[in-house]
Amino acid sequence: MKVAMKFSGCVNLVLLIFLSCFSEIGFCLTTRLPQSEVEGLNQVAKTLGMTGWDFTVDPCDPNFSKKIQDSTQGFQRYVKCNCSSTECHVTNLSLKGMNLSGTLPLELDLFPHLVEIDLTRNFLNGTIPPQWASLPLLKISLLGNRLTGQIPKEFGRMTTLNELTLEANWLSGPIPPELGNLTNLTKIQIGSNGFNGTLPDTLANLKNLVDFRISQTNLSGKIPDLIGNWTNLQKLHIQGTNMVGPIPSMISRLTNLTDLRISDMNGSTNAVPDLSTMVNMSFLILRNCNISGKLPDYLWRMLNLTVLDLSFNKFAGEIPQSFQSLNNINYMYLTRNFLTGTVPGWMLLRRKDIDLSYNNLTWVDTFSSSSCQQGTVNLLGNSYTESDLGKATPCFTNSACPHHQNYYLHINCGGEKVSVGDYTYLDDRDLGSSSKYYVSNGNNWAFSSTGNFLDNEMVPDSYIESNTSILSMPDAKLYMQARISPISLTYYGLCLGNGNYTVKLHFAEIRITDKESFTSLGRRIFDVYIQGKLVMKDFNIKDEAGGSNKAIVKNYFSVPVENNTLEIRLYWAGKGTTSLPHKVFYGPLISAISVEPEFKPPGGKKIVKIVVGVLSSMLFLIIMILGILWWKGFLGRKYQDLRDLDLQTASFTLRQMKAATKNFNAANKIGEGGFGPVYKGLLPDGTVIAVKMLSSKSRQGNREFLNEIGMISALQHPNLVKLLGCCVEGIQLLLVYEFMENNSLARALFGPTEYQLNLDWPTRKKICLGIARGLAYLHGESRLKIVHRDIKPTNVLLDKDLNPKISDFGLARLNDDENTHISTRIAGTVGYMAPEYATRGYLTDKADVYSFGVVLLEVVSGKSNSNWRPTEDCFFLLDWAHVSLKRGQLKELIDPRLGMEFNEKEAIRMIKIVFLCTSASPVDRPSMSVVLSMLEGKTQVPDTTNLNLSTHYSNYSIPDLSEKSSSHSAKSLPVDFPHTYPSVTDSDVSLQSNVSML
Repeated sequence: MKVAMKFSGCVNLVLLIFLSCFSEIGFCLTTRLPQSEVEGLNQVAKTLGMTGWDFTVDPCDPNFSKKIQDSTQGFQRYVKCNCSSTECHVTNLSLKGMNLSGTLPLELDLFPHLVEIDLTRNFLNGTIPPQWASLPLLKISLLGNRLTGQIPKEFGRMTTLNELTLEANWLSGPIPPELGNLTNLTKIQIGSNGFNGTLPDTLANLKNLVDFRISQTNLSGKIPDLIGNWTNLQKLHIQGTNMVGPIPSMISRLTNLTDLRISDMNGSTNAVPDLSTMVNMSFLILRNCNISGKLPDYLWRMLNLTVLDLSFNKFAGEIPQSFQSLNNINYMYLTRNFLTGTVPGWMLLRRKDIDLSYNNLTWVDTFSSSSCQQGTVNLLGNSYTESDLGKATPCFTNSACPHHQNYYLHINCGGEKVSVGDYTYLDDRDLGSSSKYYVSNGNNWAFSSTGNFLDNEMVPDSYIESNTSILSMPDAKLYMQARISPISLTYYGLCLGNGNYTVKLHFAEIRITDKESFTSLGRRIFDVYIQGKLVMKDFNIKDEAGGSNKAIVKNYFSVPVENNTLEIRLYWAGKGTTSLPHKVFYGPLISAISVEPEFKPPGGKKIVKIVVGVLSSMLFLIIMILGILWWKGFLGRKYQDLRDLDLQTASFTLRQMKAATKNFNAANKIGEGGFGPVYKGLLPDGTVIAVKMLSSKSRQGNREFLNEIGMISALQHPNLVKLLGCCVEGIQLLLVYEFMENNSLARALFGPTEYQLNLDWPTRKKICLGIARGLAYLHGESRLKIVHRDIKPTNVLLDKDLNPKISDFGLARLNDDENTHISTRIAGTVGYMAPEYATRGYLTDKADVYSFGVVLLEVVSGKSNSNWRPTEDCFFLLDWAHVSLKRGQLKELIDPRLGMEFNEKEAIRMIKIVFLCTSASPVDRPSMSVVLSMLEGKTQVPDTTNLNLSTHYSNYSIPDLSEKSSSHSAKSLPVDFPHTYPSVTDSDVSLQSNVSML
């Protein structure tokens, strides 16, 4: 007010009026939004339950959206406006992936120019307001919420609407016929809801439709002929409904189809529809549609076809030779039909994933006389022909069984070998694939897996799910991992003695959460068959168990085994959700299988006597050994029990570690870091290990020790180092890791000459892709969202095949989905820390993206960012890269040791990705999933010319990184700052033998 009084009365009055218009909301004074829209935005935020929206910035300013937009895992929050010289109006409102828990706002009528509302993947409840019908909306997206009720019939008045996306909610009722009035509609995605009834005839008017998806609903009746009017249609999805066949002949008019998915339809047997005009098809799925006849020869014209699924039908005859023209196909599923003839030789040679299991085909076995897996082709249930005898034999027969039969079978599906009670559950660690038949080492069980996650563009498909939380149920060891399949998963008990058995199937939902967020809204639904008989229809693990991470055991008694083989099949019939939490969380999942006889096996009494005798002798021996150990003083020592610390990992004793490392002999010392020394060890079972010891001089201490155990024991990924266990006795703290034969990336690239490896370009590319996959997993694919904080070459280890594995999680931090960032004590390695983190402690996953960018540059150039200084003007290697970019000489950054043996296009693309990752602004850095996609060449690298490339640390004030400094007081780097930079975890690393500090 004192300032205002300095002005004239007229100016003072204007200023007061202007302030009064905006003081309630807090918008900056430069906004040109009408007062009604200003108030509307504030009210919308309250209705949706959104907090933390910065209303001090003009929402029509492009910097407003730029400031608060982040593409990581679909997180997005922005407002777009249409502005003239005098005023602005809100046109687009996008609030995606924010877990908003309010209701849909009625206040949208305050935005008369609004054309888009996108509230994808939140936790919103309530019904869809019919009042929205008065708006000129072009796009509505409410995918992945918990909305109930029906689609308002009033939406039939919204003639401007182009896109309607309501997928994965709890909506119900019939499809309102009024939607037929929306002739401008191009997209309808309403799957994964409870809609019922039939498709209204009025939908015939929607002649502009391009995308129509109604999968995972209760819609019934036949697919109507009206679809023939949709001649612009490109995508049609009708999977897992109550609709019946046959597929109408009018579908032949849809010549623009590129993606057709119809599955699991009942009805009478019908012929394959005529799809010969659909030459642009990429995805063709007609699974379990009761189709008979021969495979259509016209499919060869679909030269863009990448996925063909005609499984679980009644196709007969031979596989057309014309299919050989399908050069772009990656997955072909012809499972469980009646195909005959010989398997075409080109199928066995192309290395495409092809599942031909359960047909009447024959082939010449060129691998082994009992193999049903020929390369990437699954031939289970067919016959092979021995070329010299011309004799056909089934894949597995009774003749393959040993003289003695099996009467017990216990499998830890997807997991390690574990003991539970009196039984040992066998390990099941084969990685699987989309067309895989696997036989266990003991030949007493096998599995067959069919299917790939069709819309998964994030990471390679994984067929083993790993739990990432602490499980409290009994026998928790059985539920740490589970095997999963997108379509069909079948387990076989082989060579079982004939008779009746009790079969126990163990389940736990370890991926769909119970949190109050969209991650809990996924619905996994599948069917279970035992010996070909349907025993569970529409089984939902989470519902049956009463929540996530809870065990449910299904018991089946008197299951007959008559041919020495037990078959347990889990099948996804297209139901549930396929987009929540993300597109790789559906399909059957099983944790363990237990099979026990309901009869006394032959020789049972004799076996019991032998077992009792052996156990008695062993018990006596154990008592004697324990007595001797107690007398020698090896027992009874006081030490901190791991269970008291609630550490979810294996426990080793100090005596075991001393024995493995020969009492920590100096000859076995293979590294030294900030944590302490690292020793190579050998366990009694022959496992080579690396033992990291907490030094009394360590700058990390107990907190980082526990942090590393807590983080890495909850993570399972091929590109993360595997923690085997730990040892806590008294003040001694040890971590036990898998042994990495080729040490660290740092030593391989720029270590002492005698330790450097000749890394060719394909190997360097493989290393970069592996690191990116590991970080993408940490940031978005694991249940725990983790920021590593110390990505650098010394923390990337290389196994015997030079596959990279990220290590050293002592500084890692959890990043909850609801947090935009973490404010934390600064720790890490100068030269690899992002500017906003090094200067302000502002930590997001974009800090890891920055560090990865630096490492990527080091891999391409073969030089260390911190230890190599080309000129006095360039403080870091990254500075030199910026100079090279300005001069247009990016090729000079490429390691001269590569000579001419490298892919120049890939190298330049990697360097451009470096600039994106190391942008001074975290908003400009892509997420790791996007980085991975760019590295793989799937996503185009955007222009880097407008990025803020000012990343010189000399321009920033950096807090003291020493352990004794816990404050955030800044300390400017001196001009002569040394070129070897200390890390909180890694000071002067001494790399000695062939393994890095882990």
